[in-house]
Amino acid sequence: MFSILAKLNTLLLPSFTKQRLDLSKAKKWQMAIIGWRYYVTTRALDEKQ
Repeated sequence: MFSILAKLNTLLLPSFTKQRLDLSKAKKWQMAIIGWRYYVTTRALDEKQ
């Protein structure tokens, strides 16, 4: 399930790494997206093990 969510995140959500976003200057909604992507990615990696 999380691997599917991770693929959807890649397609639908913006990549702040490519935009060179400074985390100290990120807005709350940007931090929420970063947190969500981190959560899904770590769960997807755990799923594969």
